[in-house]
Amino acid sequence: MDASPPPPKLLTRLREHLRTRHYSIRTEEAYADWAKRFILFHHKRHPQDMGAAEVEAFLTHLAVERQVAASTQNQAKAALLYLYKQVLNIELPWLDEVVQAKTPQRLPVVLTPSEVRELLLHMEGTPSLICHLLYGTGMRVLEGLRLRVKDIEFERREIVVREGKGNKDRVTVLPENLITPLKAQLQKVRALHEKDVLAGFGRVYLPHALAVKYPEADRSWPWQWVFPSPVRSQDPRPDARTGELLERRHHVLPTSVQRAVRDAARRAGIAKPVSPHVLRHSFATHLLQAGYDIRTVQELLGHADVSTTMIYTHVLNKGGRGILSPLDAL
Repeated sequence: MDASPPPPKLLTRLREHLRTRHYSIRTEEAYADWAKRFILFHHKRHPQDMGAAEVEAFLTHLAVERQVAASTQNQAKAALLYLYKQVLNIELPWLDEVVQAKTPQRLPVVLTPSEVRELLLHMEGTPSLICHLLYGTGMRVLEGLRLRVKDIEFERREIVVREGKGNKDRVTVLPENLITPLKAQLQKVRALHEKDVLAGFGRVYLPHALAVKYPEADRSWPWQWVFPSPVRSQDPRPDARTGELLERRHHVLPTSVQRAVRDAARRAGIAKPVSPHVLRHSFATHLLQAGYDIRTVQELLGHADVSTTMIYTHVLNKGGRGILSPLDAL
């Protein structure tokens, strides 16, 4: 009698496929969620039994009834495209022909220097240091949260951003005003890490099976998060060496930083939609206003094309494109 285990379920296969190709945990969660939504939308039918009509109906439902943003609809399409082509090995030319929603061009929300000052003054603790870092370096929120001890170069006054958007590394500036607070943060983190090691923990997640190549690196000090979570939790990704689910100390969650920024903006009386990413927009805009070359700003932000950085030049003109309103000439 055949005692072989049953084949893994579809969502499990999807997750495993994404992990073997080193997709981020956020992409993994998003793609699995969209696949699940697609299946539930069609009353739990298997994607292998569905076709173009079902995919188009789901994407239309998102756009018309749910009224999701264009980027959300495009993410759903990308997830289904990956599911069919990569996991199910079904080449569906019709999926490439599904209309992709056009993302509207929006001007970024930018705070003035005085608004940034007020925002940061109304923050405290670790979220305050994180937001000072985001504004001072131009990093995205996840880039800041995923910062490891080894990537801060105090002597060279720079920070190495590893595996940023597009899986690219880059170097950005380390503000002088953050050297002392960051050193104090690292002292607290080191004490916490040593406490974890004594308790039998202290192994941080390493990307791309580095834990196999360097067995003790995940417990070493240089690889630890600069902003670790106050609590330990079970990592959903199995250990690269043993395949077990380990209890680790992850980095601070983005939601906690986002919540702290919203609360600080409300207390500061800033009448703009403020998020941690607004600090990155403000960093770029204020550098351009200070006269820095746009190519330099492009490198600091990690933009592949300078046209992406050009969106911040709209603030360099006074008023609507620098014109004098006829009302002011009366």
